[in-house]
Amino acid sequence: MASSPFLHPARAIHPVHAAVLGGVLPLFLGTLLADYAYWSSHEIQWSNFAAWLLIGAMVMTTLSLLCGVVGLARHRHGLAYVVVLAVTWVLGFFNSLHHARDAWAVMPAGLVMSLVGTLLALLATWIGLSTLRAGGVR
Repeated sequence: MASSPFLHPARAIHPVHAAVLGGVLPLFLGTLLADYAYWSSHEIQWSNFAAWLLIGAMVMTTLSLLCGVVGLARHRHGLAYVVVLAVTWVLGFFNSLHHARDAWAVMPAGLVMSLVGTLLALLATWIGLSTLRAGGVR
């Protein structure tokens, strides 16, 4: 008697998870652009704007990380995604602490951390949303 292996269906991330993850990259990119505007124009309001955008990015990253951990526990896949998102969160947290400084104490480390955070957010978004294109991770 021949038996056929049971194939697990591919699962994509939840639509709410996808929506929250979709907000991570634009907010980190906005932080990077506001930091660059502050670096080039010396207007203090750009630093304040970057700090507020970074707070929004951290809220979205926290929700995405929570959804990723739940997805990891339920489906047992996506470890690389959760790790990259966790590293993005840690870097964003330290960037938020750095942006709490006064005026030019934010530069140039704030700009560099915003650049690295944006690249990590791009990588996390790419990994996370690729399950929607591919029909899920096996």
